Amino acid sequence: MRSIKRFTILLALFTGFSQLSNAQQSTRLTHNWEFLKQDLGGVWEAVRPVPKDKPEAYPVWAKVSLPHCFNSRDAVDPDVNYYQGPGWYRTQIPVNIPYKNGRALLHFEGAGQKTNVYLYNKLIGSHNGGYDEWTVDITDEVAAFKKTTVFDKQFKGNIPLEIRCDNTRDLESIPSQLSDFNIYGGLYRNVNLVYQPVISFDKLYANAAVSGDLSKGELSPVLTFYNPTGVKDISGEIVVKDAVGKILTKENYSTANLTANTYTPGKINIVKPRLWSTTDPYLYTIEITGKADDETFKHTEKVGFRSFLFANNGPFYLNGQRLLLRGTHRHEDHAGVAAAMTDSMIRAEMLLIKDMGANFIRLGHYQQSALVLNLCDSLGILVWEEEPWCRGGLGGDAYQAQAKSMLTNMIQQHYNHPAIILWGLGNENDWPGDFPEFDKQKIRDFMTAQNNLAHQLDTSRKTTIRRCDFCKDIPDVYSPSIWAGWYKGFYPEYKKFTEEEFKKTPHFIHAEWGGDSHANRHSENPDRALAKVINGKGITGKIDSSLFGGVKHLADDSDWSETYICNLFDWHLKEQEAMPWLTGSAFWTFKDFSTPIRPENPVPYVNQKGVVERDLSKKESFYVVQSYWADALMAHIYGHSWPVRWGEAGEEKMVKVYSNADKAELFVNGKSRGIKTRDPQNFPAAGLRWMVIYNKGLNHIKVVAYKGKETVTDTISQVYQTDKWGKPARVELTKIAEQNGIATIQATLYDKDGVPCIDAANWINFSLTGNGTLLDDLGTSKGSRKVQAYNGRAIISIKLNGGRSVAGVVSPGLPVSFLKL
Repeated sequence: MRSIKRFTILLALFTGFSQLSNAQQSTRLTHNWEFLKQDLGGVWEAVRPVPKDKPEAYPVWAKVSLPHCFNSRDAVDPDVNYYQGPGWYRTQIPVNIPYKNGRALLHFEGAGQKTNVYLYNKLIGSHNGGYDEWTVDITDEVAAFKKTTVFDKQFKGNIPLEIRCDNTRDLESIPSQLSDFNIYGGLYRNVNLVYQPVISFDKLYANAAVSGDLSKGELSPVLTFYNPTGVKDISGEIVVKDAVGKILTKENYSTANLTANTYTPGKINIVKPRLWSTTDPYLYTIEITGKADDETFKHTEKVGFRSFLFANNGPFYLNGQRLLLRGTHRHEDHAGVAAAMTDSMIRAEMLLIKDMGANFIRLGHYQQSALVLNLCDSLGILVWEEEPWCRGGLGGDAYQAQAKSMLTNMIQQHYNHPAIILWGLGNENDWPGDFPEFDKQKIRDFMTAQNNLAHQLDTSRKTTIRRCDFCKDIPDVYSPSIWAGWYKGFYPEYKKFTEEEFKKTPHFIHAEWGGDSHANRHSENPDRALAKVINGKGITGKIDSSLFGGVKHLADDSDWSETYICNLFDWHLKEQEAMPWLTGSAFWTFKDFSTPIRPENPVPYVNQKGVVERDLSKKESFYVVQSYWADALMAHIYGHSWPVRWGEAGEEKMVKVYSNADKAELFVNGKSRGIKTRDPQNFPAAGLRWMVIYNKGLNHIKVVAYKGKETVTDTISQVYQTDKWGKPARVELTKIAEQNGIATIQATLYDKDGVPCIDAANWINFSLTGNGTLLDDLGTSKGSRKVQAYNGRAIISIKLNGGRSVAGVVSPGLPVSFLKL
């Protein structure tokens, strides 16, 4: 098992670069960019010759590297609305095409949201849409510019490029600004300079299929050419290799007077193909070479053979076997960079999703980076990818044309990924607001047209939408809205709600469930209530609001503790394991992400429904999911981020262990509290829970978990506080760590008698003056200068920069506190 996992990870790292192999020569334009976060009077202002420090040199450009997002920090700045408007990039690059009569192209992997490309002062390309890939052929413009005097005199033999990106609000563009995520601006995915021969491959649609008995694989390739000069005769070779590079088949082809830029060679049969699956994501390589006008060009793709089925009124099957889809969701968003995630950030996130045990992911709510899809292919994660028609209603002709274009591009650009099983047509399209008219029939008509378009482009996959009941009969698979325990009812009602919705549609999947949690905030209340109604077999008796503190609407009234959310996740997961008819589900969402419509959240402008924070720091709920889904042995005592528990002296407290082990033994302060056997239907914690009495002060807790001959341990230390406290009377700053020039400080709330107020949730506002830099605007519980306290405390870090600083903290209604650093 370990060797397979190592192979999978190595394969994931390799295939992350495969999109570059399709170009003959491709160079990422990462460095030597300048950026201006505003508009210009015209492109001339970006290229006119101006001596340094002269008045004409205004405005001042900042040096940046790509990928780069306008909103890397302001998306989660608690004091401003994030910037929406134009921004400019400029650079100078050498362009020397190595092929006779060859072409030079700029390849954009994604740029937000409307983009104009200039060479010197000439507009040479435009694109509308923030998430699909596109190219601009700069060959002729480069040749013309090289004949000008400014080419050598001003730009010293380089080509000046200027790019204007614009994420200005626009009702006639998708996605809607009513969406619960930022509509980012910038060159937030890679830009590549591509050299190609006079003719080259544009796309290869591999059409990998498998016979009904799974014994035969068949490739029906379709080739499209980039052929601006109209070359007629092309000959070449098609080679199929297995995962270790062994050639399985080799066939020649010839276009013989090509009249259109599309060619369909014969079918290629693969006997007894090794099937792609979530546990064995086996990939073949199809390699096509072509030759024309004495130039050779090549294109490669990874493909996989697999079959899938959404059974009528039943579960999901992969390669003929029932598979429970265990999924999550992903936004392209990360602390400190927003949408401009680097390859290493993306790999770290996707590997963590796989380590959690997921076999399915919804990429919400737009086409995502090719690297994400490559990793899903090589890690074995099935995919729902969707166009960004999200909320707001339905716009006019330009709006609909953009939606059709983005759906088309998504399907054509990601067609060969075996991981993809669902094309999403929209999200929450029952949400009006962008237009005076909200016509359900017109929305149905356009949804039908998009559904038909998706099936025309790809006959092998299914279509889906989430939450638009008046359109639920249009796509192949439908997901209603079920948020038991958060937006509707209580989590013990989850199975009832799901069964009700399952009966309303022939092909059901459950996307989006969960709830918000403020990382590092914990509560004694949920488990104290559970302890009153459980026995050795799990929860019994009446299930009512007493389990949840008596609140009526959890999304509004919950304390947003990790404790409650872990119980909610635990319940959903154990129920899903016992639903033989369920295709699967995806909890919302894997990672916290920024959103402009939630300024009031404990971390302002952050949707906090993730099981990890925006910087991939794990919340406790990550381990709940892992305990149900992961194969590798794990055990995690709840409360690693809960340093102080509280209650009465001698009061029993619930200690929960999330583990996929067969059994586990708990030790408290060196004494065994007994061995428990795991039972996934024994809620909470699958029966791995103990009622223990803490000593006042420091307590040491250890678990040893067993699965066959394997063992794993986990330990935590917690202080138990029995002293009562009143309302917060003061806030105090202390330095709790310093390493590599970075100091970490903590604000702690105390009552008038100096007792820590360990259930306090006051707002905390950090500030800094001096040489240091406050590491804020990260959108995390420990990286925000304005944040709600978690258990009477809040933490932030400061880069000291080798000097002195004074940190301050303000909590409304309390005296200001300062700390010299």
